[in-house]
Amino acid sequence: MWRASVVIDFCRSELFERTFDEGMNLVEETAHYLDGAGRQDSKMLSRTGALAYAAESMKLTTRLMQVASWLLVQRAVKEGNMVPADACEERYRLREGPVEDEAMEGVAELPPSLVQLIDRSHRLYDRIHHLDQRMYVVQTEDDPPHPVLKQHDLLRAACGD
Repeated sequence: MWRASVVIDFCRSELFERTFDEGMNLVEETAHYLDGAGRQDSKMLSRTGALAYAAESMKLTTRLMQVASWLLVQRAVKEGNMVPADACEERYRLREGPVEDEAMEGVAELPPSLVQLIDRSHRLYDRIHHLDQRMYVVQTEDDPPHPVLKQHDLLRAACGD
């Protein structure tokens, strides 16, 4: 069973602060690129390259909005505006990333700046998805106890909490 204390501890951690800052900075950096240099980059592409650019930038934007939404829910928990039980609801969870389509025609033409943003967004999404699964996944009795949570329980018992 997930535990509210694990969620609260994470939301108050330095790891959360760094992840939050990284995610929000990547959202902002991507928006600046797509609204600025990205527009110019896309104008120099062939028709198939421009279609690939449009499709990939849409996927990138969607991925980053899911990340930002998840991070904002965690911040709401941190600030006491949401209880961990509410944050556990399916609508706030980060879903498994979509299965990547076969490479589209024109993807090889994508500007390096866009490719770097896509790569960074995938890595961030994967890390946050892992955190989401570790924090909110409901364990069954057949699952072995998570070693960190087991140690956490031992420390709480020793401290009388």
